[in-house]
Order: sequence, then C-alpha cells, then structure tokens
Amino acid sequence: MKIFVKAGDGGNGAVAFHREKYVPNGGPDGGDGGKGGDLIVRANPSLRTLMDFRYHRHFRAKNGENGAGSNMSGKNGEDLVLEVPIGTLIKDAETGRVLIDVYDESVEKVLLKGGQGGRGNARFAHSTRQAPRFAQPGEKTKEREIILELKSIADVGLIGFPNVGKSTLLSVITSAKPKIANYHFTTLTPNLGVVNTDNGSFVIADIPGIIEGAHEGAGLGHAFLRHIERTRMLVHVIDVSGFEDRDPVDDYIKVNEELIKYSGVLAKKPQVVVANKMDLLPETNDNYSRLKEYVNSKGQKIFPISAVTRKGIKELINYIAKEISELEPIEPFPEEEIYTFEEETYEIEKIAEGVYDVHGTYIDRLVDSVYTDDMDSMRYFHKSLKDKGIIKELKKMGIKTGDTVILGEIEFDYVE
Repeated sequence: MKIFVKAGDGGNGAVAFHREKYVPNGGPDGGDGGKGGDLIVRANPSLRTLMDFRYHRHFRAKNGENGAGSNMSGKNGEDLVLEVPIGTLIKDAETGRVLIDVYDESVEKVLLKGGQGGRGNARFAHSTRQAPRFAQPGEKTKEREIILELKSIADVGLIGFPNVGKSTLLSVITSAKPKIANYHFTTLTPNLGVVNTDNGSFVIADIPGIIEGAHEGAGLGHAFLRHIERTRMLVHVIDVSGFEDRDPVDDYIKVNEELIKYSGVLAKKPQVVVANKMDLLPETNDNYSRLKEYVNSKGQKIFPISAVTRKGIKELINYIAKEISELEPIEPFPEEEIYTFEEETYEIEKIAEGVYDVHGTYIDRLVDSVYTDDMDSMRYFHKSLKDKGIIKELKKMGIKTGDTVILGEIEFDYVE
C-alpha cells in the first residue's frame, strides 16, 4: 500500500506584552509554540493484512498550538500511531529505502518527528532589546509518501504450483482453516498456522501458488514470492498423482527456477520436498520414483504423503521441527536513517541587472519571523542574513549600493 504521512507542525511563538493595572509598559511575555505530534509506527499482532490502508491514505499528526501571552506555551500536538501487522516493511516511496522493519511485536518507532515550536518574543529580550515585537514561527514538516509492504513472518513456507494440496496440508497439521477448493488460486493471501510436534513447534505459512513467470509478477507473482523471503525453510509440495497431466520432476524444476530468478537468497534456503496425493492413481508410484531420484541427486530430502488420509504426516512434521531447531533465526532487514528535518538552505540568483533573488527554506522561515514595521525585528533580520553568510555571498556576486534584493515577499535596496 502507498500512503501519505505527515508529522505535526510546530506552533508559532507569540508576540505579547505584560498588561496589568498601573503597569503601562510591561515587558514581553509571549510564550513558545507547542511541539508538533510525532508519527509513530507500532506492531499490532492482531492485524494480518494491510486492508485498513486501502481506503484511508492520508495520515497527519496534530500540529502544536501557538504560544500565548503571560508566557503561556502552546500545547504539544498529539502523536499519531500507525498500527501495522508484524512483518510489515516501511519504505520510502521515492528511494525504496527500508525505514522500519516491523519484525516482531515489540517494534514501536518514530517514523516522522514533529516540528519544534517557535520561540515567543520573551525569548528575544535582552539588555539592549527590551521590547522585541517579533517571535519565531514553528517548524514546518513535510508530507511524505511511503510504501507499506507485508512480508509474512513464518519459520516455514509452503511452496508449489496451484492445486497441489498446500492448503489441505496446512489444515491437517495445524488448526488453521484455509479456504480449500478444487481450482487454482483458492489461496489468495498467506494463511499461517502453528504446528506442535514432539521436537517443538514452528509457524508455517501456506503461500499462494506459484506459476511460471512469477518472478516477473505474472499471476500472483511478487505477492507470492515476497512472503517467503523471511522464512527459514521451504517445504516444496508437489502433486505426484499426474491427475492434471503434470510431470512432477518438471514442476520441481520450474518452481526452483522461479526462486532463482526472483532472488538468489530464496534459492539457497533449506528445502524439503513433499510428494503429495500418493493415494490417487496407479501411476503415482512411478512418478514418485522418478521425482525421488531427481530430488536426491540435488541433495534434498523427500517425503511421500497423502494430506487427505494423513499418511506420512507425522514423520514429515517431526523432521521439519528438528531441522528448524538447528537453523539460525532470520535477521531483520537493515534499516536506513529515519526521516529527519532537511537542513535549511538558500540560493541566490541574479535575475536581472542590479536585481538579486534570495530564496529557499531558510529564507521562507526567516521571512515568516519578521515584522517589517518594527526596528528591532528588522535588526534581527539583517543580523540573521549576515550570520548565515548571505550578505558576504551577495558581495562576492558584485552587489552594489542601490541594487534590489528580493527575499520572499520582502524587497529592499541594498546599502553598503
């Protein structure tokens, strides 16, 4: 799912002066603006899909309130929490970088920080500037587009072509109740279940059936393949009955080719082959013998079973549990730096002879804090331009007395 997220803006600082009977010239007492709310991502174990985000695409934390007189600070904006299923990756839509991996139920991280509140005019008073008539605006935040991508978390992934009996196997070995019918793509989303054995327990996922071209997105394509990236082991279910005129050896080869084309990591995962539907047709034994010989030549283990009659099930799940107990857990995806405020910048452009335009995020923020009819405010404005190096840079570009400088909505003549 693609959604838009935004942290809260900081509240503006207040310009106010103390007013009290018999105190006609009270000092500045404008309070600071409140901090904007953060946008937080939190794991919710009860969620299984991203359906909640299908029709609600914009999420914004509350802005901080503006400051007020009597040195009253504005209220901080309320944080906004996005609850997502375990296994969700939060990615930047523009770069594809992984920002947060919700790999277990303990994950709770700040994705976007709220803007800082602006300082009130009381903060700018000192011995030579006793009545400042300006304050600082709150920090503005930027709306971001992110991608939520769900990769199911399970120890074992059931893979194979459609209609080979993966869902039936899952229903037999766990208490999961997947939708089962005799047609392709009955399973449209992963179904997870817990298997308890004499050698321990593990989580197994029934993944939508693979087809040729899945690595390019054909059929359920990437929707299928992404869900087995987190598994520690693959159980490859193959129909050896030949009921649909399929060749089991050919099926084994094609599924593994799709894994290799999608990701070399997937192809290297431990894999056990399950020869299902051993009870259906007379030619099943011949198909199984050919498949077993081929699979063994690849150094893999094969188990003949019938998910319907439960023949061979106990041996299979005990073997899987033993293998899982000896494998290392999957590491979370590496996360890159969470969004931070971009550095305030500016650019100077000579747009005509004797006319200079200064623009950028730094200028926007500075202009918002200036009262052009107040001398103290303008002194603060000019000092900020000098401290930032803008005056020095204008001189390097050849500015002369009488030239025009444009900064946002402010335009003035340059005086050396």
